[in-house]
Amino acid sequence: MLTETDKRAAVIARDAQADGAFFYAVLTTGVFCFPSCKARPPLPENIRFFDSREAAMRAGYRPCQRCRPELAPKAERENMWVRNACRAIEAGEFDPQQAATEAGVSPAQFSRIFKNVTGLTLTAFQRALRHKQIEAILRAGAAVTEAIYASGFGSAGRFYEAADAMLGMKPTAFQQGGVGERIEFAVAPCALGLVLVAIAGRGICAILLGDEAASLRADLRQRFAHAALFESTNLGAALTEVVGLIEAPAAGHALPLDIRGTLFQRRVWEALRTIPAGRTLSYGALAAQLDLPGGARAVASAVAANKLAVAVPCHRVVAKDGGMAGYRWGKGRKIALLRREGVGSKRGLLF
Repeated sequence: MLTETDKRAAVIARDAQADGAFFYAVLTTGVFCFPSCKARPPLPENIRFFDSREAAMRAGYRPCQRCRPELAPKAERENMWVRNACRAIEAGEFDPQQAATEAGVSPAQFSRIFKNVTGLTLTAFQRALRHKQIEAILRAGAAVTEAIYASGFGSAGRFYEAADAMLGMKPTAFQQGGVGERIEFAVAPCALGLVLVAIAGRGICAILLGDEAASLRADLRQRFAHAALFESTNLGAALTEVVGLIEAPAAGHALPLDIRGTLFQRRVWEALRTIPAGRTLSYGALAAQLDLPGGARAVASAVAANKLAVAVPCHRVVAKDGGMAGYRWGKGRKIALLRREGVGSKRGLLF
């Protein structure tokens, strides 16, 4: 139960998370509002609290025309608009102008709402949906020519270009469950124990850190279950560069990377690559940089899924208080990498 002090604090903070939990009315204007209302805050002595909109109306107050407390909370309405839009996109019946009109906002506002709720722009969501459609069609055993047109591509060239980027391999290889994709890898000692470097057709697809070669091989097998894995002695240049990057992560690199993941994961990973050496960001700050308010948890999940250690510098993301938070390859390695970049306790990190 919220105390009156809690409610006053929520009104002062315009806390949208409190919308629907209670309502406040203003004696001088005769209206009642959501706690998040953007109107000028009333004087404390003019505020009255109610547990429901019905109770406020029975007391003689009318709904505020600005925050519309007679409707569902703004967050609920926006979630409903986005759910409806997603269903329409999946059915091939989405009209952005109509969706905005039904929501009572401009198309630009609707696009911002969609991105805030899903973490993706409308265009990116449609691309991700097409990705899923391609996967489903190929898994069902349809011919590649059938998949070209069933997924909305007008030409084979555009389909192959998009599908290769989405799937990380040729459509025919994906259709066979990735069987036969050749991945070469090598394990070598490094400053942080052992490192496994794996290379597929388009570049380095995995950089894994650990203490035991067998565990690293098992990790690679789990991540690329259907590929043909070959332990190689021909990765000399790439292996040397990765080992050097671990020694001096601030030096940067020009490694060709084969980055595979969902559209959202790749978006987060690209943002990680923009964090300068010697700097850190919290998960919340990274979410804000991606224009994802409240998206810290989703961002953290994408960061944890990174399989290109150091090259995609997920070690530069820390907890809000400066603490280490988690790290796929152990907090000790995270601390060591940050120290190599000149980040230390003077920056407030909990080493």
